Amino acid sequence: MQTIELLRQLSDTFGVAGFEDDVRELIQTLVAPHVDEIKTDALGNLFAIRRSASPEAKTLMLDAHMDEIGFIVKWIEANGFLRFAPIGGWDPRIVPGHRVEIQTRGGDLRTGVIGTAPPHILSPEARKAPLTLEQMFIDIGASSAAEADELGVRIGDPLTIHYPFKEMKDGYVTGKAFDDRAGCAVLIETAERTAGCDLGVHIVFAFVFGEEVGLRGARTAAYQIEPDLAIAIEGTIGADMPGVPANSQPVRLGRGPALSVADRSIVVKRQVLVAMEKIAEDAGIPYQYKLPTYGGTDAGAIHLTRGGVLAGVVSVPCRYIHSPISTLRLEDFDQTSRYVTELVKKLPSALF
Repeated sequence: MQTIELLRQLSDTFGVAGFEDDVRELIQTLVAPHVDEIKTDALGNLFAIRRSASPEAKTLMLDAHMDEIGFIVKWIEANGFLRFAPIGGWDPRIVPGHRVEIQTRGGDLRTGVIGTAPPHILSPEARKAPLTLEQMFIDIGASSAAEADELGVRIGDPLTIHYPFKEMKDGYVTGKAFDDRAGCAVLIETAERTAGCDLGVHIVFAFVFGEEVGLRGARTAAYQIEPDLAIAIEGTIGADMPGVPANSQPVRLGRGPALSVADRSIVVKRQVLVAMEKIAEDAGIPYQYKLPTYGGTDAGAIHLTRGGVLAGVVSVPCRYIHSPISTLRLEDFDQTSRYVTELVKKLPSALF
């Protein structure tokens, strides 16, 4: 499958944290032809496993999280409007005035819009005050709670702001959930590139749930997999834009995959980072460092599992993550995908 179509399918699929079923089903279909076994655990992690014939083989875990940030219906007003709460980290400034998709218990998607009181009727002081999520509501075209119920919308239904994936000019694309559907796409392409190869390691492509609500899936996945080495692949904070000084830009588009040295969840062991640097340089793949210490990734949970796991992080630079209009450069994605393939082939032997 072409990269653009892969990203389109993954981006457009509904998968709020805790409600990743549709994404998991899509990924299973895409990755199954390239691995020996597919497993799903009780909480919804998906493991695509390729075994080595070597009796001495170590286990390499490649991690990407399936979930995206979203919201959940927390109350239905008597007049049919919905109140909602966040799932994951939203900036309230970007939330009002957007169209949303609400997933009902039956799996149907209902359309709504996020509204607030119009500025025309507010006092000058109220117009200047920052909006909070508690002041917002969702209009689904229902005039009563009973009509909302007829549409299948109930308390506890997940929703997300959704604008369809689009190609932009000069090799850029935009869509929702590139954090971390870009990482999921990298894993799928890596599985395809290495299919049929015994690289002397057991490889577990772990597509996990619930990163956006506390690295939950990575923690339970790593406990089961018991990896000797793990790499988390993530979509991360591209901030090369007007008004942001260079020393505050975690990563930049157009400079290739980003390697983490340290973030809020992990300090990458020096021997892992050095080996990762050398593999990129030997392969002629440009890379950059994600400036410490922004954000956190699944590697934070994985490296603390059981007796500890050597772990690294590779990220695809994406602007406007945690919004419905994430933007990435296809060249960065392709370089990241090629680089992760090189890591699979060479990193275990470099460390063990």
